Amino acid sequence: MDQVPISELTDRMRRFRACMDAENPTWELAAIFGRVSQYYFTGTMQDGLLLIPREGEAVFCVRRSYERACRESLFPDIRPMKGFRDAAPVVPRARAIIHVDTELVPVALLARFRKHFPCEEIGSLDRQLARPRAVKSPYELAIMERAGAIHRRILEEGVPPLFREGMSEAEFGCELFSLMVREGHQGIVRFGMFGVDIAVAQLGFGESSIHPTSFDGPGGCLGIGPAAPVLGSRDRKLREGDLVFVDIGVAVDGYHTDKTMVYMFGKPLPDGVIATHKRCVEVLQQLASLIRPGAIPSDVYTTVMDGLDSDFIENFMGFGDRRVNFLGHGVGLQIDELPVIADGFDEPLAESMVLALEPKKGIAGVGMVGIEDTFIITPQGGRSITGTHPGLILVDH
Repeated sequence: MDQVPISELTDRMRRFRACMDAENPTWELAAIFGRVSQYYFTGTMQDGLLLIPREGEAVFCVRRSYERACRESLFPDIRPMKGFRDAAPVVPRARAIIHVDTELVPVALLARFRKHFPCEEIGSLDRQLARPRAVKSPYELAIMERAGAIHRRILEEGVPPLFREGMSEAEFGCELFSLMVREGHQGIVRFGMFGVDIAVAQLGFGESSIHPTSFDGPGGCLGIGPAAPVLGSRDRKLREGDLVFVDIGVAVDGYHTDKTMVYMFGKPLPDGVIATHKRCVEVLQQLASLIRPGAIPSDVYTTVMDGLDSDFIENFMGFGDRRVNFLGHGVGLQIDELPVIADGFDEPLAESMVLALEPKKGIAGVGMVGIEDTFIITPQGGRSITGTHPGLILVDH
């Protein structure tokens, strides 16, 4: 078992405290409920409450499993608790405001917490949690490099042999998940977006890849049915001439990469479709060249979008009225992190941030073409850690 080094945990806490001091100068206590954020600071993902007082050392109070937390984590102060009553004496009682991860905490849970942690006001620390996580340490980058290598191997080498004429999307999804886990994927992908359900991937044969979906991304997914619009249809079968769209996250030791690959099954797609895909690849290369330290995400977005002609923009980054308003997003302990390549994101990019760039375009009667890879920001631009294959792989049957 690999433990997160204490030097890593210490540096993360230091950067979080500096961010809180800068943006909330009078903060008194941070109470972190989210398990992903708890893992970031402690190196274990248990059912607990992380308390970080402005004055004094942080304490991780664990309901279950305290034993496992102690075994997995090098965090210096882990204590057992049965409930919030046990955790309350750990920190000073007098306080006007407590900052919590408000994007995540249910109202009922917060009410139970406040019975034992009374305060006048609840503040948000969601952005203060996200900003330190946006810049990856060498330790984190090394893990993500491993995830990216697995990701490349799966989509560029492992997926094509899975295709069989007549297989359903659901069958393909099951075989894909098995392949992912065998290759080293941790078996689960995490999102910060509320209410996101993805079983394996966004995947689809033909027009399934532009089917309406609640997921906030360019691609679509037909899915099993209305109650579970995930995995893939049991009824849609793979046919000669199909475009196959596969957008998956791969994670190792908690850290993700994001990659999309499209395939042509049995025979090439029409020349116009291939040309549209190649244009998406050119956009990816342009984006990669622009994501340098100091670049402003909103400026990158505007530069790229202004350079696209009107015909290409139609159904770009989606299909019909289901287009998304970004070109890339941060990746780390969750698939959707800061920064975002979109309007309104004006904080400069920094070296060692990691972004997934995903220019894609829907085509009626065909599906979603395009590409996605994960890049580390360097002074020379983005460096892909998920491969450089341009996609649209022709797969014989």
